[in-house]
Amino acid sequence: MTTSTTKMPYRHLGRSGLKVSVLSFGSWVSFGTQMDVDQAEACMVEARNHGVNFFDNAEAYAGGKSEELMGEIIERQGWARHSFVVSSKFFWGIHGPDAENAFNTLNRKYLLEAIDPSLERLKLDHLDLIFCHRADPDTPIEETVRAMHEIVSSGKALYWGTSEWSADEVRAAYEIADRHGWHKPVMEQPQYNMFNRDKVETEFNRLYRDIDLGLTTWSPLASGLLTGKYIDGIPEDSRAALEGYEWLADQMTDESQNNVVKDLAAVASDLDCTLAQLALAWCASNPNVSTVITGASRPEQVTENMKAIDVLEKLNDDVLNRIEAILAR
Repeated sequence: MTTSTTKMPYRHLGRSGLKVSVLSFGSWVSFGTQMDVDQAEACMVEARNHGVNFFDNAEAYAGGKSEELMGEIIERQGWARHSFVVSSKFFWGIHGPDAENAFNTLNRKYLLEAIDPSLERLKLDHLDLIFCHRADPDTPIEETVRAMHEIVSSGKALYWGTSEWSADEVRAAYEIADRHGWHKPVMEQPQYNMFNRDKVETEFNRLYRDIDLGLTTWSPLASGLLTGKYIDGIPEDSRAALEGYEWLADQMTDESQNNVVKDLAAVASDLDCTLAQLALAWCASNPNVSTVITGASRPEQVTENMKAIDVLEKLNDDVLNRIEAILAR
């Protein structure tokens, strides 16, 4: 296989001592919907062969099926537990809207009862990272922070964090934990790509300085828009063509954004890389980003994504300024 010529770099996850690969691999949408266990295994193995050590998941992905597939793959591969990092996220639940205390919530009951089934599906005795998948305006933050503290204290997870919380919500959680001597949130998982920048580049700025917040960013390719494959419409085999993802199809056909993608293609051409590799490298060039979560439905896609590490080495100030000028139009 063709591999990246640059060794995978690793970064600390925020203020923690844990190191994660700059490019990681996530299972959203693909595991259990687009891929069976053999396809998923081929992708995870390919990612690991390129130095990826962080694999992202969530309870709600495919209603728990994604965790089951990842757990089966890890067991089949027999990877040493110290050699990989696994996450899961909690909020949506998997029991449907009739489950009043286990649907769209971060209440203590739900969180403490959700962790064990998640571990069973993943065939693990602990998660490395556990996320509150969204903020819950109906549950006091202190209740959620205490529950996450207890999960970490029990050894069922090692570090906890948030996903798509506001800066004010993250700071409130941190200060509550600090006041009580509880385990503090270490990381946030926001969307970050060339079309979604404000939260990472502006809103969170004080948090990097004040609490050394780590980031595990998702959707670096803007759900595929930054690959260029939607410039001429929606391919039948794309994520945007899946039933239930009509909202995504609308985003992918935005003319102004696709014009930006066309201009970015010229930059990628000059760097002798693909648009996807350029977009991934651009995300990784932000020093506040601990890891960029990638996705793929074929091992060949994983191989191509990993070449973004080579592109990262080429992103000097001149190239970054050229990209910035295109994005500012």
